[in-house]
Amino acid sequence: MGLFRRDDPQTVRLESREVELSASRAPWSLWADGFGRLGIRSIQVIVVVAVTAGIVFAMQQVTLVTIPLVLALIFACAFAPAMTWLRRRGVPSVFATLITLLAIAIVLTLLGWLIVWAVRDQWDELYVQAESGFQSLLAWLDTLPFDFLSTDQIDEWVAWLTDFVLSAQFGSGALAGVGAVANFLTGLVLMVTILFFFLKDGPQMWEFLLRPFHGEQYRRARRIGDKTTVVLGSYVRGTATVAFVDAIGILIGLLILQVPLAIPLAVLVFLLAFIPIVGATLAGIVAALVALVANGPINALFVVGVVVLVNQLEGNFLQPVLMGRSMKLHAFVILIALTIGTVLGGIVGAVLAVPIAAAVWGIVQVWDGPDLPARWARPKQRLET
Repeated sequence: MGLFRRDDPQTVRLESREVELSASRAPWSLWADGFGRLGIRSIQVIVVVAVTAGIVFAMQQVTLVTIPLVLALIFACAFAPAMTWLRRRGVPSVFATLITLLAIAIVLTLLGWLIVWAVRDQWDELYVQAESGFQSLLAWLDTLPFDFLSTDQIDEWVAWLTDFVLSAQFGSGALAGVGAVANFLTGLVLMVTILFFFLKDGPQMWEFLLRPFHGEQYRRARRIGDKTTVVLGSYVRGTATVAFVDAIGILIGLLILQVPLAIPLAVLVFLLAFIPIVGATLAGIVAALVALVANGPINALFVVGVVVLVNQLEGNFLQPVLMGRSMKLHAFVILIALTIGTVLGGIVGAVLAVPIAAAVWGIVQVWDGPDLPARWARPKQRLET
């Protein structure tokens, strides 16, 4: 008979202790404590960051494809209600798509013609006023008690600029500009083609992509697709409406103040309004500079006042109503998104950054249910004392 019996409590404790010691000596036990779990999370984060960086790098190498693709997706979401309305009235998808694209082409053509007409009608007058203002500035600099800018320096700069225009470097830059125009036209044609198929067969394409998913994964993927379509479409339509109202308000102010190129400046306000925060500032600076050159500093101050007033009315009254709280992003998030978008994609990246950020936040809001955000994004319940 042994010293300890198998059913003895002391024997059981010794065997349990031996099992625990054996498990603690196993290699995988190093990942079981708190520090090990932290290491696993760190590795996961590194992998996610590396994959994301690889995807971004790959997209940067084929921007001629990725940018038209993203733009076509956003425009398809914006015009999805029009396509749905036409389909419900029995219009075939092909004809509904052609009608939508034709309406877009007509609006853009009329807008371009209006800009060209306004610039051609007022450019000569603005050029004369700009030259006169520049000569007045030079005369004022000559009256200063210190030698701020001499005539010899101005002549030297003009000679340098002339030499640069006639140099091979400027010619190579012009050739690069021709290449950029060719890339733009190629991207435009590609975007229109992709937009045609997105408008025509978008729902079928999405259902095809959802075939690998089943059960809750399928329902989550459907929620993500529907929410992305709603957010992107609402963002584009709301921003376009806000930009249109801004442009009309500033156009009225510029016409009252008799600022040249009022219509092109209003169009510039409309386009730059798609870049939040920064766009309104740039548009106001350009309008003020034109007023300064054409009509003097007092008129330029009035233009700045008009721009500030219109932007305040838009930001405090119009935008909250049209955009809704579901797509409202904090100003800090908008600035970070604009910075990242500008670094990765330039002006186009700055335009696309905010709607993409809004779509990502919308996906988080429906991750666990139609009105149930992801667990980490839910507000914490305050403990009552």
